[in-house]
Amino acid sequence: MSKEVVKKVKSTDIELKDKLVAIQRVTKVTKGGRHFSFAAIVVVGDEKSVVGYGLGKANEVTDAITKGIDDAKKNLVKVSVTRGTVPHSENGKFGGSRVFLKPAAHGTGVIAGGAMRAVLESVGITDVLAKSKGSSNPHNVVKATIDALAKMRDPLAISRQRGISLDRVFNG
Repeated sequence: MSKEVVKKVKSTDIELKDKLVAIQRVTKVTKGGRHFSFAAIVVVGDEKSVVGYGLGKANEVTDAITKGIDDAKKNLVKVSVTRGTVPHSENGKFGGSRVFLKPAAHGTGVIAGGAMRAVLESVGITDVLAKSKGSSNPHNVVKATIDALAKMRDPLAISRQRGISLDRVFNG
């Protein structure tokens, strides 16, 4: 099985919208007492098949979110979206999280929870059936969802890779 090359995207020429997935208060106990800081995971996307995620850590919530957005802009990935849904069923995994994405008919909506919903809406998917299995840790669910989306291939890419015409992809 060959390794797929994930298409990296430059963030200079696209309009990105950000969504805060989760914010976590972290406590460090020192000799002088407790020291609080914040970790934020953020998803950015242009709602036209580009998505990225980032983690920001800081002493203030707003600084953590800003750092997360900056980090997300460095990790953008181009995803295959067909008529508002995913081209085919796909599994993704990261750590203890497992996700399953399945195409849905127009008008179904995004049937997904929490962290998966933020990623799918940021990439521009309007109709999809999704299931999260295993760990519900938002960091791992976001990474597993992006893993599943990065594995997606549209029929045109498959026909180019195999060196056959587009109608032979569907008709054998």
